[in-house]
Amino acid sequence: MRFVIIGAGRVGLRTARVLSAEGHEVVLIERDADVADRARTEGYDVVEGDGAREPVLEEAGLADADALGALTSDLNTNFAACMIAKHHGCRTILRIDEDYREEIYRKYADEVDEIVYPERLGAIGAKNALLGGDIRAIADIAQHLQVVELTVQSDSPTKGYTISELSLPADATLLAFGKADGALSIPSPDESLEEGDRLAVLADFEALDDVRQLIVGSREAAAAGGV
Repeated sequence: MRFVIIGAGRVGLRTARVLSAEGHEVVLIERDADVADRARTEGYDVVEGDGAREPVLEEAGLADADALGALTSDLNTNFAACMIAKHHGCRTILRIDEDYREEIYRKYADEVDEIVYPERLGAIGAKNALLGGDIRAIADIAQHLQVVELTVQSDSPTKGYTISELSLPADATLLAFGKADGALSIPSPDESLEEGDRLAVLADFEALDDVRQLIVGSREAAAAGGV
């Protein structure tokens, strides 16, 4: 596949590396000459210019691209590039840094195919490192909602219970279940919870501590503290 990425900075270049490693064709657009030269030294095709301008996007081969990733730190540039790409029938991915502002998401979500929050994903990675292996944040869904994966421990209050007997807080929902050596899937009501089993739960931030203590047990709750 062929991709056009606006911005050869930290987010754009990392994305280009991943796509290139998988055998895809990538063209970068970057207005800063020094940043563009750095990307060229890594072997990337770079068009210097403003990614919000249609002639620059056309020079990068937008007409033949499968998708455009507008990944600069400038929301206005990103949105303008996506609107031009939409006009050309291209799939669009819009980077937003101010993910804590729910109105930003609602304003642009219907105009593009997908919105990404690189800083929030980075925060999730840091959070996972702090929490350790028994609790893993998967995604922040909205301002107050998060999907987490929890691993049943030896002192879990729900160890030995079936899925149907599992009573989560009102602000939490079980999304998927997996045995210790298996993949996550739709939970079966009769499945028994054993040490090492994993559960993916959608929960309000305020309910996460209760969910953790219920599924993981008091040992991990004391060690990990608050999410």
